[in-house]
Amino acid sequence: MSRDVVYGSQEGDTPERSRHGLIGRIMYRPFWITVYAFCKGMFRLRVEGRENLPDGPFILSPVHRSFIDTPIVGVITGKRLRFMGKESLWNSRPLGAFLTFFGGFPVERSGADRTALRAAEDVLALGEPLVMFPEGTRQEGPRLNREQVLDGPSFVAARAGVPIVPVGIGGSAKALPLGAKIPRPRKIVAVIGEPIMPPEKVNGKVPRRAVKDLTDELFGELGDLYIEARVLAGDEPAPV
Repeated sequence: MSRDVVYGSQEGDTPERSRHGLIGRIMYRPFWITVYAFCKGMFRLRVEGRENLPDGPFILSPVHRSFIDTPIVGVITGKRLRFMGKESLWNSRPLGAFLTFFGGFPVERSGADRTALRAAEDVLALGEPLVMFPEGTRQEGPRLNREQVLDGPSFVAARAGVPIVPVGIGGSAKALPLGAKIPRPRKIVAVIGEPIMPPEKVNGKVPRRAVKDLTDELFGELGDLYIEARVLAGDEPAPV
């Protein structure tokens, strides 16, 4: 069996669920300006590397150690970002409206992850940056674990032909640790790394090995950025 797989969206097939509605577009910036003011005051938020953000669509891939990583990521770029959420969350009209303002869009996860990955590709096809946490869910510890870094962002990047931008976040694990419900005043630093380009397609195909290699590169870059962010946030001493 061939180890090549075709990565590429079908043209003209962008579901409405992946689009950001008019109300969400109108409310998006005021909402995130408020979030930014809170993060700046509460966490003395500092962002390094904004010059590394590319034009056009890309995948923003941050380390994930706290619930507040999501709002932190939402304010570090100045761009309108999109986030995936479980479709069941939209069963509540107020919550669904809030998540839409937030830049979220619903994904049905009852089937294979392919549904979520396809929805991610659809968002990128609209020219919008997309947030994908490569660790999938919150993890613990001062270092990344390669086994916990998933292929999702690399798969979508290869399929859509867009770069991945890694982001290290320091301080968030202490500002809102696992199990805590109320955030603490704590310095948070986000460090945006240089874009990692997707593998080139050959005859419309990208080898699965290339996706794994891309994940390996993301793991290495993200691990270094996480250490840098932790040092800048005062979570660990600077290396000698």
